[in-house]
Amino acid sequence: MSEPLAPTPPPKRRGTLLVVDDEEGPRMSLRVIFKDNYDLLMAEDGPTAIELAQKHDIDVAILDIRMAGMSGIEVLERLRFVRPEIEAIMITAFETTDTIRQALRLRACDYINKPFDIATIRAAVTAAMQRRMLESEIHTSAEKVHELLGELKNQKVEEQIAKTRGDIYASIIHDINGPLTVVSGFVQLLNKKLNRSSQLAVEDLTFIKERMQIIERQVGNCIEISRRYLGFLRQQGGDASPTGVHQLLNDLAQLVRVHPSVQENEYKVALPADDLAVKINGTDVIQILLNLSVNAFQCSSQPHRVEVGAEILRVPLDLTNFKDGPADRFLNVESMDNAAPLVKFWVRDNGPGIPAEVLPKIFQPYFTTKGPRQGTGLGLNIVQRLIKEGHGALQCHTEAGVGTTFTVYLPAAEISKP
Repeated sequence: MSEPLAPTPPPKRRGTLLVVDDEEGPRMSLRVIFKDNYDLLMAEDGPTAIELAQKHDIDVAILDIRMAGMSGIEVLERLRFVRPEIEAIMITAFETTDTIRQALRLRACDYINKPFDIATIRAAVTAAMQRRMLESEIHTSAEKVHELLGELKNQKVEEQIAKTRGDIYASIIHDINGPLTVVSGFVQLLNKKLNRSSQLAVEDLTFIKERMQIIERQVGNCIEISRRYLGFLRQQGGDASPTGVHQLLNDLAQLVRVHPSVQENEYKVALPADDLAVKINGTDVIQILLNLSVNAFQCSSQPHRVEVGAEILRVPLDLTNFKDGPADRFLNVESMDNAAPLVKFWVRDNGPGIPAEVLPKIFQPYFTTKGPRQGTGLGLNIVQRLIKEGHGALQCHTEAGVGTTFTVYLPAAEISKP
């Protein structure tokens, strides 16, 4: 069986050479010398040369310094605006110190006197073309490397988002064990009581009724958690059904309660008086608030307080007040959905605050001030991505020695009643 043929590499680019000379003789001579080596563009004056440069990618230009109208120096100066990377070779029959100095100032790579011999002009153009091709290859390679690095970073961020969501799902399932344990214990207790008694007294009925109410509540919790968990698995981005703020904050409280970052810190959740539905995926909201909460817990090794709450906004925000400063950062304000109603979530700590030199960097991928085993540097970047996808906005306000508050604004809707 024959080996598969390797793909044929694309043909190498010939390179484009521009010749600018107001004398037809030198132009034609240069055409004959280079017509088999490069793609040629011929110009008899400066305006024509500039027009050609605007329409074509030019690698090397040969310019006569003494021309009627625009001189070769003036043409090169204009060409630098159109094609900054162009290699230039100046030719002249009237060499002066001033023209040499001007040509060098404009980064001409060679300076040849007329009449020129074929070997000299060939060597000059070949060297200039090689430099230009090498620069082009380096630039192309750098762009490819930059593009690959960007793709790799995006892939790692997406992997971290998926991992964090998996952690949330695992925590939700973990929380089902709590109410199931309560249910199991009370069922066993009721069975023992019923097996020991042939007749039930009034106090026995009261005892059973109270325990059955507890069991009913715990079973309802399990059903609600499992229903929501299955719903999260099925939902994809914008297909999510709106989730109430009260429900989200209660779920968050359950997740944070068992999170190892809590340790000896104080944690408080404040529910708003009214309830609205957040328009984005409920898992994304929990992921945003959980990342911000964990970040707040980890801002100091000393015990401190972290508060999470929400407020219903019935009017749009005045976005003119959202300005970056030494103590403030605002993200995605320009593209948020600012139509009322909105939900304003906040995560507040009374830790040490964020230093002014660190604040502009906190949302960059992989930036972290924590130790190598304490974080990936992706938490706040994930928060930024999810808020942007949800057409919301984020505000960070910090004060040294007072603490930091992250405020999240998300579009909302009235909760539909069954």
